[in-house]
Amino acid sequence: MKTEQKFKTKTGFCHILTDKIVLTRDGVIGNVEELTTGKNIYRILTIYGVLAIFLLYYAYQRFENQEWFGTIMFGGIGIYLIYNIIKSSNYSATPVIERNKIKNVEFKPARKFLTRSYFKVDFEQNDGKTKSRMIMLPGSLNDGTNETEKALGIMKNVGLIK
Repeated sequence: MKTEQKFKTKTGFCHILTDKIVLTRDGVIGNVEELTTGKNIYRILTIYGVLAIFLLYYAYQRFENQEWFGTIMFGGIGIYLIYNIIKSSNYSATPVIERNKIKNVEFKPARKFLTRSYFKVDFEQNDGKTKSRMIMLPGSLNDGTNETEKALGIMKNVGLIK
C-alpha cells in the first residue's frame, strides 16, 4: 500500500505518492483525467500567438496612420504576449509526474494582493526533454495561507524541497 499525502491546489488536489505526483480535480487518484489542454500547452500558446500577431498588425496600422497611442498600446500588448509565449513554451500540463524524473522543485511565495504561491517542478519527460509544471496553490480567498503552509510542510517532509 502506498502512503499518500494530499494538499489543495488552485483547481483541485495534489497527491504526493512514493513514486509519483498526481494532480486531480476532485481529490480521487483513480479519476486522473487528461486536462482540456492535454499533456502540453501548445494549443493555448497557438491561440495567444494568433492574438499577438493580430495585435501587432493592428499596431502597425496605427503606426502608418501616426496614431501613437494605439501603436504603443497594441504593440506593447503584442510584444508582451510573444514574450510570455516564449517563456511558457517549456511548461507542461501533465497530471502525473514520476518522482524519479524530478530534477528540481522550487517554492515561490505569494506576493500579497498580486500573486499566488506555487511550486515549480522541473522534470524529465520520456523523450528526455526537461519541462516544468506549475502547481498553483489556493489564493487568499480560499484559506491560501494555511493551505500553503500545509503544502510546503508536505513537500519538505517527503524530501522534494530542502
